[in-house]
Amino acid sequence: MKKVSQYILGLFFVTAGLNHFINPDFYLPLIPNFLPFHQAINIASGIFEILLGVGVLLPKYTKLSSKGIICLLIIFIPSHIFFIQQGHCLGELCVSPWIGWIRLLLIHPLLILWAFWHTK
Repeated sequence: MKKVSQYILGLFFVTAGLNHFINPDFYLPLIPNFLPFHQAINIASGIFEILLGVGVLLPKYTKLSSKGIICLLIIFIPSHIFFIQQGHCLGELCVSPWIGWIRLLLIHPLLILWAFWHTK
């Protein structure tokens, strides 16, 4: 079960990372205005997600990469708060405001717990 979870976690982050390059217009509006260099942040986020996702798939690096994913998810919290503060539409992304709260208070902690499970 844990091995299957490990592969899903790794593929999830590799896919998310690739999407930063395939669909950058989705991510750029989610980067808070107070941060400079939105393009560079988007690229760096994609690279880190891909590297950490691949790392989770490699037994030698699973624990370290899982810790890296946790750090990355914590770094992304201001983006979720920014999304909630800006209302329900940012760029191409328009959803009900409660979706932002669910992402921040439920989905994000679950992703952190999922990665934490693989640090053991």
